[in-house]
Amino acid sequence: MVKSGKARAHTNIALIKYWGKADEDLILPMNNSLSVSLERFYTETKVTFSESYTEDTLVLNGETVNAAESKKITRFMDMLRAKTNTTLYSYIESENFVPTAAGLASSASAYAALASACNEALQLGWSDKELSRLARRGSGSASRSIFGGFVEWEKGYDDTTSYSFPIDADRWEDDLAMIFVVINNKSKKVSSRAGMSLTRDTSRFYQYWLDHVDEDIAAVKEAISRKDFKGLGEVIEANGLRMHATNLGAQPPFTYLVPESYQAMEVVHQCRELGYPCYFTMDAGPNVKILVEKHNQAHVIEQLHQHFEPHQIIASDITRSGVEIIE
Repeated sequence: MVKSGKARAHTNIALIKYWGKADEDLILPMNNSLSVSLERFYTETKVTFSESYTEDTLVLNGETVNAAESKKITRFMDMLRAKTNTTLYSYIESENFVPTAAGLASSASAYAALASACNEALQLGWSDKELSRLARRGSGSASRSIFGGFVEWEKGYDDTTSYSFPIDADRWEDDLAMIFVVINNKSKKVSSRAGMSLTRDTSRFYQYWLDHVDEDIAAVKEAISRKDFKGLGEVIEANGLRMHATNLGAQPPFTYLVPESYQAMEVVHQCRELGYPCYFTMDAGPNVKILVEKHNQAHVIEQLHQHFEPHQIIASDITRSGVEIIE
C-alpha cells in the first residue's frame, strides 16, 4: 500500500510577535500573534507512506538529511501516527523556495506543507483549523502558514484550543509588500528557542510585554478593518521594538540587533520624512523587514540602496493564498 500527497505552503512574518512558550511540548504560546503570508517564500513537500518503509526519511532540497538532523521530523511523524492510528513510515521530499541569505526561517512553511501533504496522503479530511493545530506541533509559526493574508494565532490553553485563523482584510493585502534588509545570515549566539525561554523566565520587562500584546492585536485588527496603513504600521513597529526590549531585561541581557539593523530602521524613518510611508519589524535576528504599500515600494528600495548592497534587499508581495494541494 503506497499513499502520497504533495502540498505548498508560504512562510509568514509576524507583525505582532509570538515570544515565549507556555508549554514547550505542545508549543503553546504565551500570547496571541498576528502575521502576513509572503508570496515569494514557500515550501513544497511530497509525502509518501508505504508498508515497505522501516523509518522516516527526509530529502531536503535534493539531499537526504542524516538521522541526527531529522530527529525533529521523526518526532513530528511519531505524533502524527499516534493521532491517526497509522503505523506507516514515510518518505518526505521537501524543497524550500526561501533564499538562504534572507535569514528567514523556513520552518513555518515547511511544517504547514508537511501537515497538509500528510492530510492528503492519508485522506484524513482534516479542516484548516485542524491542520493549523497539527502544523503548530512542528513549529509554532507554522500554525499561521496554513492560511494566506493576515492571520491570527489564538494562544489557547491546550492542544485543541491553540490554532490560527484568517482575518478578512477585503483584499487589502494586494496593495501591500514587504522588503527584507539582509544584515547577515550568521548563526545566532542565542537561538530563538533559548532566547524565548530565557526572556520568559528572567526578563524584568516580560510581564509588561504580555500586558500590552492584546491591545496591539486589537489595534492592528482595527487598522486592517479601516485599511489604515499608518495605524497598522505604528503598532507593529512599536510591538517589534517592545519584543526586543524584553531581551535586554533578561539575565543575562542579550540582543539580536546590530548597528546595521539600526541603520536600516533610520532609513525607514527617513523614507517617512520624504513622504514614503513604511514601517519596520524584526524577528529573532538582525535582519529588518519593512512593510510598505506597493506604490511606494520602489522609492523605499531606492533609499535602501544608498546604504545597503543590492543583494541585501529582497522584496515580496503579500499573498492571500493559503496552503495548496499540488497534483
